[in-house]
This record gives sequence, structure tokens and C-alpha cells, in this order.
Amino acid sequence: MSSLTRLQEVPPRSLILLVGPPGSGKTTFCQQTILQNLVMDRPIIYVTTGYDSSKAKERLEEKGLSSVKPDLLKFVDSYSRTAGVSILDRTNVVYADCNDLSSIDIAISKQFQDIDRDDVLLVFNSLTSPYLFNGAEIFRFMTQTLSRFAAEGNSVIACMDEGCGKSEDLVSMMSISDGVIKMEIEEGKQFLNVIKHTKIRPIRIEAAIEPEPIRQLHFDKSMFDVSQAKQHMEAMVRGDEAWLRKEIGDYVNLFWTNLVHWSGMLWDPKRFPTMKYELNKEEESKAHKVFQFFPLRIRLLFKFMPKNLSKVKDMKKALKFYLSSHKTERSGITEYLEDISRTDEHYIRVYENIDCWGFKNVGAAMALYLPSVIAGSLRSFEVYRGGPDREWNAVETKCIGLGDPYCEIKVVPGEINELKTALESLDSTILEKINTRLMGHLMGFLLDGKPLVDRPKLGSDIGFHAARHTFGFPNLAGERYQTALRMGGAKAGKEVGEHLMEAGKKETESIKLFLHLLKHCKVGKVTLGETMRMEGNCENAMTKLLPLEIKEPSCYFTTGFLNGFFSAVKNQHVKETKCIAMGDPYCEWEFR
Repeated sequence: MSSLTRLQEVPPRSLILLVGPPGSGKTTFCQQTILQNLVMDRPIIYVTTGYDSSKAKERLEEKGLSSVKPDLLKFVDSYSRTAGVSILDRTNVVYADCNDLSSIDIAISKQFQDIDRDDVLLVFNSLTSPYLFNGAEIFRFMTQTLSRFAAEGNSVIACMDEGCGKSEDLVSMMSISDGVIKMEIEEGKQFLNVIKHTKIRPIRIEAAIEPEPIRQLHFDKSMFDVSQAKQHMEAMVRGDEAWLRKEIGDYVNLFWTNLVHWSGMLWDPKRFPTMKYELNKEEESKAHKVFQFFPLRIRLLFKFMPKNLSKVKDMKKALKFYLSSHKTERSGITEYLEDISRTDEHYIRVYENIDCWGFKNVGAAMALYLPSVIAGSLRSFEVYRGGPDREWNAVETKCIGLGDPYCEIKVVPGEINELKTALESLDSTILEKINTRLMGHLMGFLLDGKPLVDRPKLGSDIGFHAARHTFGFPNLAGERYQTALRMGGAKAGKEVGEHLMEAGKKETESIKLFLHLLKHCKVGKVTLGETMRMEGNCENAMTKLLPLEIKEPSCYFTTGFLNGFFSAVKNQHVKETKCIAMGDPYCEWEFR
């Protein structure tokens, strides 16, 4: 019997913890484990916290699951209710909520009772979301629910994302467990490192378990509504501040986009920045396909631009033209550093940077938006002018987050050695500091009327182009990205609700303050009654230009945020029933 097969036959009376960075293959390992044990007629309870039970079943079927007896495979869906996703009435599914660990305990017990057999395998994928919502309470849950379940003659395998919390908490989780398997990726190879186990000696196994890939964005001009795109480009060039949203305006408070970004980061700190950098860069690198939508005078100016941007004098000319056309989005005050730039190595200084303002001295370089869009735009620029088609990259060398008075971005054609490290450098300590500062600003605004964020020259608002990149094309990015927005939003909304309640605010006043926040941040025009309706939600307003044939509600962050808030304040959940991304005139949520 192979060592991998032995690992997937989880011994009775054991709680095995599967640890690894996001995307390292833990879910695939769990799926293989489920299929292997089903073949042996071993009953399975599959707990999902990062996707719904229907997705879990689809993925098992993709890997070979055929018909299975109803009492052999049961699901505990702890994702749908948490994220505000539609709940279907299915006989083998019980729903729970990551906010409420007792609800997961009750759901597991119910499914176990329905199976009415010993030696059940509980697959818990994963503990990351419950941990992020409940903190140290997860240790009691592991002891009183998972370990107790195993002690009754059953088996448990649970996953935990490495890097998504305090390192000392992960150590505590490992100490509670009977066995620990770490998934590691080195030089493109994947290894299972058995640290401790009830049946297998410590060993390191090379395994063919494919990690989940980062999905690339497929983007071309056919995705655009030509008429709408031309009108939008003309409005952007002339500085029209209310073209997409006539009543609200096409600007969003910078604080809201920061909240969206860092909430997603908190849920998946290792992969979310890389996904976002690559998606934003990819979108901008295809911008030459839509340059035809620019007004004629802008297209004529392009003809006087250089074709190759390697030399300093050519880059200076191109950046002056490019950056001046983006002044209306207020993403930062930029300056090309001619003195320190050289051939194929260019530097741009940014004041009042969209990514970093308000986070002075948090201990890390933070900019993701401007580096990624500048890198992508330079590639597109050269291709449009008939120059070389080469991939550009950009990384911060100075940052407000590091205590510098401004940010500086290094831009080169080709690879940048320090880029990978920069995209994966944010640890839990820094993320906690950022989250604490965000919540401090938010509660200062709600309780004491203090400003959320303000920049001396650019003010508090940013344009829709920058806001769109904050959400990062989740409909095209894939499920992992969507889940980061949903669950990050749910956690942020829950914290806002809890802070208001802790400050002594009653339900009615808390909701009033919450609606004031949405209005001030220009998220959308909100009407609250038996349902909650939002016109012009900034998360999806740009879909007016991108007719993507979206068939399901797609306000991932907004739905998660609303769900987290109302679950904390009213013990109610929301479900999005209408969405402007699907062609509806507004987005709408029902309470349940």
C-alpha cells in the first residue's frame, strides 16, 4: 500500500490536521480521501466552509464520484448561510454558520445521528473561516466537537490554511491534533510532510496532488458594449463625475475600497495579492484592444508616442501622456524620476497613493493597484504603437506603509526578483494591525463623526476605474477570488455590527449608522424596507460596459458585508435576489 493511500485512510479515534498555504492542494487531498473511503463503504460527513455543498458534490463528481447511497455521504454546508448564498432544500445537507461554532456542532451531530453507524469519517474543509470569525474559540471547538467526535470511534481530517492567522495559534491547533500533515511546494514539486501520526512514522512523501491554479483573465474587445464603452471613455476624458451613476456620481470613498481589499486579504493573504496583481495587470495589458473607444483627439496623440519604452526619454514622454489621462481617477500624484531611472529600469514616485494612504508605518509595502495597472498599461502601450510585445512588472521600493514620506515604484520589462516576495510578505501581525486601523477609523466615523480618510490634495474619493480594480473582476477570476470577497466581507460586516452593539447602540440606531456609512462612502443608493435595495452598487456598476451574460447575483463583497452585519445586529441573514450584473435595474436582498 502506498504511503499516500495510507494517509488517506484516516485511522479511528484520530483527529488529523492538514496544514498548508492556500492553494497547496488540501482540498484535492480531501476529495481523494472521500472517494477512497466511499469505495470501502465508509460513511462520510463533509463540512464545507469555503464553498457550498453543491459545488463540493460537483467537484467530487468531476473526480469520479458516481451514485452513492444517501446514508454514505452527507454534507454540512457552513458557507452558504455565512456568505449570503442561496440555500437549497436537500435531504443530505444541513446548513450551519461559520459565525456560530455551536451551529456547526449541532449540524455535525444531526448528520451523525442520521447515519446511525460507527467509524464515520468527518472531513472538515476548512477551519480557516471559522477561525477568522471566532478567533481563539476555535480551540474549544476542536477539543469539544472534533476530538470528541473522533473519541467516539470515528475519524476526523481537518484543513487549516498556513499564514491565515497567528503562527502561535496554528501551533496550538497542531498540538490539539492527534496527527499533523504539512503540505509543501518546492520548485514545482509537492510534498506531504508527516510531522506526527497515530499509525505512520514521520516521513516526507512526494505527491501528485495538483494545487489550485490562479485563474488568468481572458479579456478582449468583444466583451464590451461598444456604444457604452465609447460614451464612457469620452466621459472619463472630459472629467464627467456622474456618467454611470447619475444621482450618486462615479466616485467612491477611498475607505470603502480599502475595506474591500484588506477584507479579502485577511481571508487569503498568500494568494489574494498575487491573484489581484495578475488580474489587474492582465486587464490593463489588453487595454490596446479597446483604445478604439477613446475620443479621436486622444487616438491622434498616440501617434506621436514612442514604440519602445526602454529608454528614459521615451518612458518620460509616454508616462506624461498616460498618467495625465488618468488624473480624474485620483489614484495618486505621480512623478517620473528621470534622474535615477535608466534603460529598462524606471522609477515612479507617488504621493497620496490610493493603496497606502492612512496606513503609515504598518510595517510593509502595500501598493498593489498602481504597480499592477502601470505594468499592464506599459505592455499595452508598446503593442498598440507597434512596438515589442513584452511583459512588464512593477514593485514598490518605498512605501508609506514602511514609514517613507511617499511611495516609489520600480518598473522593468521582464521579471523582478523581489516581486514574489513582496506579494507574499504580509503576515498575520501586519494584517491584524491594518484591520485594527481600518476598524478604528470606521468606528471613529460612526460614533464620533471623525473623517474616514482624507488626502490633502486629492481628497477622499477615487474614480470608478480604480474602484473596479479593487474588486478585481471576480466574475472572471474564479471561485477562490469570489470566496475571498464573500467571506472577507462577512467578517468585516460582523465586526462593524459587534462594535456598534458593544458601544451600546440599539438595533435601530446601529442600522441607521450602518446606512449612513454606505451613503457616505457612495457605495450605492440604498432603500431599506421589507427588503434592502441598492441602485448603482459600485461593486457591479461597471458591468454596464461588460455584458458578460452573468446568470447569478454577483455582489460578492456587498452581500457578505450585509450578511455579516445583519447577523450580528438582528440575527438575520440576507440573500441577494436581484443584481445589476444580471441586467436588473438595481440590486436587492431579502432577509431570512
